[in-house]
Amino acid sequence: MLIGLGENPGMVMARHWYSSSPVVDGHPLLDEPGFWPAYLADLADGFAPEAFGSDAGDADAMLDTLHDPSAWPVFTVPLAGGFAIVVHFDSGEEFTTRDYFLTHPDWSQDLVLASDDQDRIGPGLCWPELAALLEAPPGAAGVMDSHTRLLLLLPVLGDTAVPEEAVTAVVEALAAQGAPEASEALARHLLQGHPMWGVEDWWFDDDEQSWLCEGDHSPRKTPLGDHLPPQQRAALEACLTPR
Repeated sequence: MLIGLGENPGMVMARHWYSSSPVVDGHPLLDEPGFWPAYLADLADGFAPEAFGSDAGDADAMLDTLHDPSAWPVFTVPLAGGFAIVVHFDSGEEFTTRDYFLTHPDWSQDLVLASDDQDRIGPGLCWPELAALLEAPPGAAGVMDSHTRLLLLLPVLGDTAVPEEAVTAVVEALAAQGAPEASEALARHLLQGHPMWGVEDWWFDDDEQSWLCEGDHSPRKTPLGDHLPPQQRAALEACLTPR
């Protein structure tokens, strides 16, 4: 099962603790100059902001915004069945971390897909799962555009077996956000995984109906949501199943 905050509160800040923190809506930042090279800076080491079609000054200013201790951006990627992946920035006095929570209104606690805090949790998704999440459910609120969803969730991905279609999808997403059309080198680099956990081997367990991961830091070593009631577990499996 994924890591529940109630089981190990020292690993990452539980979302309900954010109620007393300076959380702000991050969605307006998605359209601001320099957002993507700043947001994907950890994955794009060695690539200048110009590779994203951005100005270096805009990227630096956005990095300051994302790491502002007085305003912690949050983004919501709505999924089918009422699920969502919530991206939280957590900026203390010394450093900024980023947490990716899998949420549902019926759950008493959220699950952590990935976190780049000192305990490093990830990867949290394989490519077949991420590909299944690109289409937003009708009528939902949050990040709806498929290209934006892909780039926003890329840091959670870490899969040794990404197909060529993944490279094509990332190139198209980058181009849709203003990057040059010839962005294959950048796309391949971004698909090499977050530097804190890289890429790992995944396999699908037919008995558990869940993808599993070999990674030492991955929360996916055991079946996704195996602690949930059967009905909720089935809904979660359906949410992450390619359509």
